[in-house]
Amino acid sequence: MEQMIIQPRFKDAPHFKDFWERGNGKQLVEFSGAKVSFKDFDKFSPNFYHVDEVGDEVVKEVYFTKKFHEASREIEQYIRKGVSETDEVPESVKKLFAQTQHIPEWLDHDLLKAGAELCMRSNLDSLISLRDYCLIGGYDYAYLNKPLIVTEALKKGAVKRLSETLDFWVNATRYNALEIHAKGYEFAIKTRLIHSYARLSIKKHYKDWDTENWGEPINSWDMMATYIGFSLVFLHSLQKLGNTFSVQEEQGIFHLWKYTGYLLGIPEHLLPDDKKQATEYFYLWTSVQPPSDKDSVLLAHSLLNESLENPILKYKLERENLRYLHICCTWFLLDDEVCKRLEIPKVWGKKLFPWSKIFINKIYDKLVSREARIAKGNKDQMKVLEDYLAITKNSNFH
Repeated sequence: MEQMIIQPRFKDAPHFKDFWERGNGKQLVEFSGAKVSFKDFDKFSPNFYHVDEVGDEVVKEVYFTKKFHEASREIEQYIRKGVSETDEVPESVKKLFAQTQHIPEWLDHDLLKAGAELCMRSNLDSLISLRDYCLIGGYDYAYLNKPLIVTEALKKGAVKRLSETLDFWVNATRYNALEIHAKGYEFAIKTRLIHSYARLSIKKHYKDWDTENWGEPINSWDMMATYIGFSLVFLHSLQKLGNTFSVQEEQGIFHLWKYTGYLLGIPEHLLPDDKKQATEYFYLWTSVQPPSDKDSVLLAHSLLNESLENPILKYKLERENLRYLHICCTWFLLDDEVCKRLEIPKVWGKKLFPWSKIFINKIYDKLVSREARIAKGNKDQMKVLEDYLAITKNSNFH
């Protein structure tokens, strides 16, 4: 098959220029000291057509040969017990676990710990950042969303989608979460196989998939961008909300997501070590993504209205207020142009809540010890996750 070649086709488009010359892209360059250019474009762009073939083979050999729940149970056993060269298991399973059970030489446990601590210490600001900047901001990249649209994720509803993202994020960012057989490790491998399952299903059932423009479904380059969302964009958001972090914590966030990305089968050369690299890699990727389309708007509104549908808060007024606060944070964290494209509603006094957060964070920083904040953040985040898991077990959200 002829190798497809892609160009930085949107590099002169208004949405690209606006983001990098005036918007959050410009702030990311200032935040990271990045030197953005297209000189390495050809080194990265082939990954638009590259996928995790190891994960795909496991899905073909395990999931496509038996009932889904039986396959899932079988994979769980492999994750919990480990797989050795001599085990009588499919070759693809041996290959997958040979990679994930191999600890790369670069892995630094102190940095993993520092990254996990920053995620916990930032408490609800972490969850605001993930939702109101990383997740909703990602909807502005129209081609990135295509797998969600064609697998009809919208029909599943934002409550369930948010619950799954939260479950993965919380379990990957606790102490020792990514040790072999631990919960974060388990989540990474299961997520990897869900991606492969979705990709193979799209290839099989969705004949209109536009590979040339959209890339392969859930390709390695899009995966890189997603994990830059969890590291670079997440840090930028925390900073905007008035959080401070040490050099060790900052490096720790990149290291944690680099290792998570490694477990997820993303090629190592796509996983940035620091904010400078991450910004330079992200710049190249954004040049192949068009701005929001009608699907982007649907996804964004589904997420905004999640607060109204979610029964965690008992009273309608509380739910409406929560939606209002998320809208305020979205306007504060994202570029105005992105918010307009996603048709985020205009609301009164939209800066009051974010500014009060910044003010409180400055005081909190001085008065409460780091250890106490880590412990409280862990407890509060686990509580939010428990609430989400409790309601999504309810059949209405399946």
